[in-house]
Amino acid sequence: QVQLVESGGGLVQAGGSLRLSCAASGSDVSKYVMGWYRQAPGKQRERVARITKDGSTAYADSVKGRFTISRDNAKNTVYLQMNSLKPEDTAVYDCNRLIQVLSNWIAVDSWGRGTQVTVSS
Repeated sequence: QVQLVESGGGLVQAGGSLRLSCAASGSDVSKYVMGWYRQAPGKQRERVARITKDGSTAYADSVKGRFTISRDNAKNTVYLQMNSLKPEDTAVYDCNRLIQVLSNWIAVDSWGRGTQVTVSS
């Protein structure tokens, strides 16, 4: 069974940076497309970034140019570097394995606790 554990969240002022980590056990994440999601209070979960097995990346328009997703296959870990943070980035952030169904990317695993990111103005 795959376990994904997110860490690295915290409280930061607007304009600051954080790096989130998603450590996997029970599965080799290098075999999967991986994604970072976030869910703010009262809002739907949204995917903010994904990375393919060969390292190609894609981002939501709201984070493009500020967030960078990467992976370290040797550590079985996926990262999300977040720069120029804004109060609207405040959310719980989760990672997940992705599969493609027709033209959609679907999260595979159950959601964990995630890591809270709070950006103060």
